[in-house]
Amino acid sequence: MKIRFYNARILTMEKDSRIHTGELWVEDGVISYVGSREEADERESIEWDREIDARGNLLMPGFKNAHTHSAMTFLRSYADDLPLQEWLFQSVFPMEAKLKPEDVKTASKLAIMEYLTSGITANFDMYFFPEKYIEASIECGFRTVMCGQVSGSDEEAADIINRLMNYYNTFNNQHPLISCRLGFHAEYTTGRKVMEGIAELAQKYQAPVFTHNSETKKEVDECIARYGMTPTMLMDYMGMFMYGGGGFHCVWLNDEDIEIFKKHDMSIVTNPGSNTKLASGVAPLTRFLDSGINVAIGTDGSASNNCLDMFREMFLATGLQKIQNNDAAAMNAIDVLRMATVGGAKAMGLKNCDVLKRGKAADIIMIDLHQPNMQPLNFIEKNIVYSGSKQNVKMTMINGKILYEDGQFFIGEDPERIYADVNSIIARCKE
Repeated sequence: MKIRFYNARILTMEKDSRIHTGELWVEDGVISYVGSREEADERESIEWDREIDARGNLLMPGFKNAHTHSAMTFLRSYADDLPLQEWLFQSVFPMEAKLKPEDVKTASKLAIMEYLTSGITANFDMYFFPEKYIEASIECGFRTVMCGQVSGSDEEAADIINRLMNYYNTFNNQHPLISCRLGFHAEYTTGRKVMEGIAELAQKYQAPVFTHNSETKKEVDECIARYGMTPTMLMDYMGMFMYGGGGFHCVWLNDEDIEIFKKHDMSIVTNPGSNTKLASGVAPLTRFLDSGINVAIGTDGSASNNCLDMFREMFLATGLQKIQNNDAAAMNAIDVLRMATVGGAKAMGLKNCDVLKRGKAADIIMIDLHQPNMQPLNFIEKNIVYSGSKQNVKMTMINGKILYEDGQFFIGEDPERIYADVNSIIARCKE
């Protein structure tokens, strides 16, 4: 497909870039031109499949949901108003044990639809039956980075490591929309021998490793009681981060933990919506940024959030920092916008999907500025973070294909069928 956008405001998200007016061209899934109309007129004439008048609306890179559990849509609002450990062990894990592989595929398609409405063009997913989520992504045309979802006791170590190795070798770069990273659930659900085996795999493949890390104070305290070290210190001691990686949540990192992240050029994925709802705490994002650590944003799963909405996450990311620091100037909205786009792309290894530039993948969203919450146009970038919402996502394009536009989905699925199927899944699991 060859698509031309014209009369557009464009925010490339390249360093120190500001919004300019011009055109953006997409050819065969790749951005072939970004620039002024005058310079575009001098280029060779192209026979377009579609020409879109943006009417002054904003084109920008899609948001990257850098931590989520897509298939948990089936548990949305099932177990709310509970602390993390009780929520996880007494409500979530027992229901997940009843899931069938096809359930994961169906529930994941529901999540993908919600991602598209929020301008999310890629996600970093961690869940059971990863092959089924991959099928859902490919069928819908969605971009996904899979993160290993292993856990278990030392008695199962050999089998767990073998499964993770097979997963990594099987799914990594099997399709243009799919890639994967080594990962495991968390220190508190994973035996020491298993973690040591993961560290060996990281060194074997020279690969980064990601996991839930220091989400709650209880998690950190119990790890110190077991090993005399925080989760970050323990994993670093094992050699797990020799080739980088990152942590999801990272609410309760200490000074030494932060230095470890900085030393290995690791990424922190913050989940302010989930951490707020589960009362896990507020991650010190300003400290992370001041330390030079890459920070990305994720929604977490819809059982703990419950909304897969990047706009809400961005507002919470900045708002909670202002409260935590007692400083209204803390966490500039521009920094948050970078976390939701470029920061996520870096954490997920999506080097070709970070900014709008010739040769980059055409993962693009259009923000509708012809809405009351976007007017007046004093500072569009800050409008997106402070007053933006899903209603402003006019279009979501991934790999040059428009998957969502003006409230309509183009993913080869009937939305009502997906809604009915997910309701059937949760009804069966409740039996």
